Amino acid sequence: MTEKEAKKELMRRAKDLSPTVHVGKDGIDEGVLNEITAQLKNARLIKVKVLNTADGGPKDIAEELASSTNSVIVDVRGGVIVLTDKRTWSSLSQKKF
Repeated sequence: MTEKEAKKELMRRAKDLSPTVHVGKDGIDEGVLNEITAQLKNARLIKVKVLNTADGGPKDIAEELASSTNSVIVDVRGGVIVLTDKRTWSSLSQKKF
């Protein structure tokens, strides 16, 4: 499976998910990073909502979250970021049918 197909599959899975973490005017702090790490460990695929009051754009915040939590950005649309853990990403990207 190519990376494009893996991304498509993860977006299909994320369609029914609701954002479980919100980044607001306080920005990214240790509590947000710990919560994202814990949720990725359990669910492997999560949505993060970036509120309009947050400093920076959603893409900048997504890159910072991905690097800080050792995760992969699946997609950024509007104020919603879809993240997955690196294990899930690599296993889907390398999967052959």
